[in-house]
Parts: sequence; C-alpha cells; structure tokens
Amino acid sequence: MTSAIRIVLVDTQHPGNLGASARAMKNMGLESLLLVRPRSPAGPEASARAAGAADVLARARIVATLDEAIGDCGPVFGTTARPRSANWRVLDAREAAAELAAATAARPAAVLFGGERNGLANHELERCQALIRIPCAAGYESMNLAQAVQVIAYEIRMARLGGAAEAAALPPATADEMRALNGHLERVMARSGFMHPGNAAQLGARVRRLIARAAPDDGEVRILRGWLAALERGLRPAE
Repeated sequence: MTSAIRIVLVDTQHPGNLGASARAMKNMGLESLLLVRPRSPAGPEASARAAGAADVLARARIVATLDEAIGDCGPVFGTTARPRSANWRVLDAREAAAELAAATAARPAAVLFGGERNGLANHELERCQALIRIPCAAGYESMNLAQAVQVIAYEIRMARLGGAAEAAALPPATADEMRALNGHLERVMARSGFMHPGNAAQLGARVRRLIARAAPDDGEVRILRGWLAALERGLRPAE
C-alpha cells in the first residue's frame, strides 16, 4: 500500500480554488490536502466548487508554515510556471508523477503549489528535490491553480494505475532531514572560511540545489552528517 501524496497549497488567495482543487484531487484518488497560510477561509464558495469532494475539503489541514506541511515527507516537488536555471532539476508532470508513485511506499510525498499571483517563492522552491513544469503552449503558460492540480493529479493516477515504477529500495530523506543537512553543511563551510559574507547567499543556494538534485536517502544523510561532524571537530573554534 502506498503512503499519501500530499497536495500542499501555499498562500492560496481565492476560496473557489480550494474547492476546485479538492474536487480535482478526489477525481484522481488523492485525499491529503494541506493549506499553508490560506488568505481566505474555505467557506460557501469553496464548498460549492468542491461539489462531491466536500469531504476532502473538510479534512484539509491548515498550517502556518511550510515546515509543518512537509517536515515528515520524503520527496517534495514544487510547481513552477517560469523557466529556471540549470541548477534546478526540472521535470514535466508525467516524469514527476512516475517518481512520486515510486517513492511513496515508505514515506509520504508532497507536491507544492504557490499562490495564484506569484507562485512559490525561491526559498520555498529550495525545499524541493525537483521542480515540475507543465509544458503549456508558448506565450500563454499561466494556468489556473486548480487546473494545474488536476493535471498533476491525473498524471499521478496514471502512473499508479500503470505501475510504471518500482518503489524505492530505501526511504528517501525527509524534508526535515534535508533542512538539517543543509544547515550543517553551511555551518561547516562558514567555520572553515569557505563560506563568508561575500558569497554566503549565492553559495548557500547553489549547495542546497546540489543536495536536492542528489536526493539522498536517510542513511546517506546520516553518513554525510557524520563526516561533517568529524570535520567540525578538527576546525578551530568559531570566531
């Protein structure tokens, strides 16, 4: 049995999109909806747009931070409508769905969707192991939020029905474990003098994306953190 794939809506502005997203999820067999800082409550408009998926909407968890939504998840994928640099691992919806369907035997996974106006912020995308782009027609690439949820939910269902990929052999690292590893790396780089105020912002972002592309499992994270701890013991005390 697979664990849940969470649909996480961040800073959603329009309540109708909450209901329409819940309906899109139920159509495709997804049940776990999390709302991070929704701007409007799920009131009558959301219920009307949910149609027969009022139960998904009623069970939706509302949380104040992204960490609360994804901390225990393995794979975390973020959606984006904009081209990104080569430092990001970018998948189309079908590729992403195949990976999500394979990875969720051990731990829940999450797909993040940003607010209607600006999408996900860069610091939110950096919590993701990969980004998802839906290949829309050139010149009109902006999709309605609930439509984007529907497309990705459909691809997840097709991947599950097709059994295209086998489950991952080892549990992927959780988002909390990845955040701790990134913090440990930055601390050691700073203490060694490799990271300094002049390059910290750019270097930190590049390293976080490198680790995200590597997608380590939790055992590999423990190895890396053990190595970093050994390095720390050999460094001079922080100034």
